[in-house]
Amino acid sequence: MRFYSTNNRKQLTSLKSAVLQGLAADNGLYMPEEIPMLSKSFFDGIHEMPFRQIAMDVAAKFAGEEIPPADLKKIIDHTLQFDAPLVEIENNISALELFHGPTMAFKDFGARFMSQLLAFFSTRLKHEIVILVATSGDTGSAVANGFLGVPGIRVIVLYPSGKVSDIQEKQFTTLGKNITAFEVMGTFDDCQRLVKSAFLDGDLRDSFFLTSANSINIARLIPQSFYYFYAYAKRKHHQKPVVFSVPSGNFGNLTGGVLAKRMGLPVEKFIAATNVNDVVPEYLKTGNMIPRPSQHTISNAMDVGNPSNFARLMDLYQNDFNSISQEIEGYAFTDSETAAAMQNVAKQFQYTLDPHGAIGYLGLKQYFSGHEREVNGIFLETAHPAKFQEVVEQVIHQKISLPPTLEKFAKGKKQSLLTSKDYADFKKSLIGVIGK
Repeated sequence: MRFYSTNNRKQLTSLKSAVLQGLAADNGLYMPEEIPMLSKSFFDGIHEMPFRQIAMDVAAKFAGEEIPPADLKKIIDHTLQFDAPLVEIENNISALELFHGPTMAFKDFGARFMSQLLAFFSTRLKHEIVILVATSGDTGSAVANGFLGVPGIRVIVLYPSGKVSDIQEKQFTTLGKNITAFEVMGTFDDCQRLVKSAFLDGDLRDSFFLTSANSINIARLIPQSFYYFYAYAKRKHHQKPVVFSVPSGNFGNLTGGVLAKRMGLPVEKFIAATNVNDVVPEYLKTGNMIPRPSQHTISNAMDVGNPSNFARLMDLYQNDFNSISQEIEGYAFTDSETAAAMQNVAKQFQYTLDPHGAIGYLGLKQYFSGHEREVNGIFLETAHPAKFQEVVEQVIHQKISLPPTLEKFAKGKKQSLLTSKDYADFKKSLIGVIGK
């Protein structure tokens, strides 16, 4: 399998090179040269397959001959040490719970897979790998914990000061060892810009081996397709079309779903559900993509005004507005609408939504209001509600206890380096850390 840059389809490289580089030299995102199709027999028997076998069959299509089956199995076994339960909330609406991993967020899937893939590919490298990752909340914790203590790898996490929850912040600022956190005086978009600027900085790239663990890295995207297949397998016996509603910020999660569909997964429709940072829903209505500064909301991990993976989505649909708007519908919701959904679901169905899953749930409800056809509606519940304890408790007026996994982080001591959103300032501080 070869991979090309979204900025140049003729620039082909191996999976190893795509993973190690993270971002193409021309600032494009890597995509597979061909989307591999899964066989009819795979889908005929998918409902009887364990999660790890489904993931193994999907990943093998991308790994090709670069990763021997025995090594790929070790990577999958390490990645999937937890389940992704599908919980029915109400008639034809279920939550795909993706928060049962070590940091209790869906990004554990991508981070754990990538950490093992990088470890496999980097065994012969002489230089330390420096991973730069921007986070609006859960990416930082998943990546930091996924790579904690991995030999030959240093992780630098950039996050917007005051714009992530306390427990999210503790999950990547209390670890020490090979993890360093930069607290940026700006927004997530500023953090993302700093990371991209570093990748394009010739001086840095000549001196250090830089790569990314954001969803711009193809190694994060591939495992985000696994759970779409798994969810379908659990609902196949219903013999109804499946609609996925995906709470969306940087749009890596939704791109993983579209990738699954291109591999043959029968999906009726995708819903791109956002908070007021609605540049993609606006595009899906008007055909105009207009990035803008992000606004802070109670669903902070989705506070993105210029989503990186939009380039991948457009590439998958060959930049054709009619094609993408037929398969994806976009809806945006305010904080008050999000809070009302959390209250209603807690009261009526005794289920606690986090602010991001609530937006996914609202996306399905909005879709159902305009479509009469009976479908299996599945929304992605992307993080444990206790990760947003203060917000959730204020909204639903109930106490939420911290699971032991999160309680351990809450007791840790925060250690971070403060930096401005100016690239020159950040670069100086970065060299001070990785140049030691």
